[in-house]
Amino acid sequence: MLMDHMTLADKLKDYASPRAKITRMIRSGEVIQIRRGLFIEGSEAGYSLRSLASAIYGPSYISFEYALSFYGLIPERAGAVTSAIYDKNKNKRFHTPIGDFYYYYLPRAVFPYGIARNDDNGQGYLIATPEKALCDSLYKARGVDSIDSVKSLLFNEWRMDEKAVAALNRRAVSILAPLYRRRPILLFAEWMKKEASRA
Repeated sequence: MLMDHMTLADKLKDYASPRAKITRMIRSGEVIQIRRGLFIEGSEAGYSLRSLASAIYGPSYISFEYALSFYGLIPERAGAVTSAIYDKNKNKRFHTPIGDFYYYYLPRAVFPYGIARNDDNGQGYLIATPEKALCDSLYKARGVDSIDSVKSLLFNEWRMDEKAVAALNRRAVSILAPLYRRRPILLFAEWMKKEASRA
């Protein structure tokens, strides 16, 4: 069970010093401190990392490398849970006893679109659709100023399968792309449109 400091302290209110008891519980592994003021019971070490991501820092949804790996669009397994945030001044990182969580800024205009609600053994979480995860990732790309450089990034550097990318929902990409106001994403949408005309 996920608990904040107040909930845990309330459960321990009969102890002379709940704070000291919490410290002992962390040392013994009875509870795991995910970040300051946020805990899970030690017996729940298998708690879904995906569902924890939004509890650690939010509002957020899973995207970028983790989502691309989740959908099989990149060959690598993501080492950290990567999420999108908005209205924050900077990117954030949380290194916890059960995994690493990275949060990257996106424009507010794109934040609410292209998000799916999934379930991980009864624990809910939000994740970008494949199209949104790819657009989010391109938002961070630099030095991409032509369709050829978009293709090089996707298929050489990120080692994506061209057929899998071409099979994504073109309409979703065309709707999302202008919201980012970034050239790499507009170029990607243009490439998708050309691929559609060849099909």
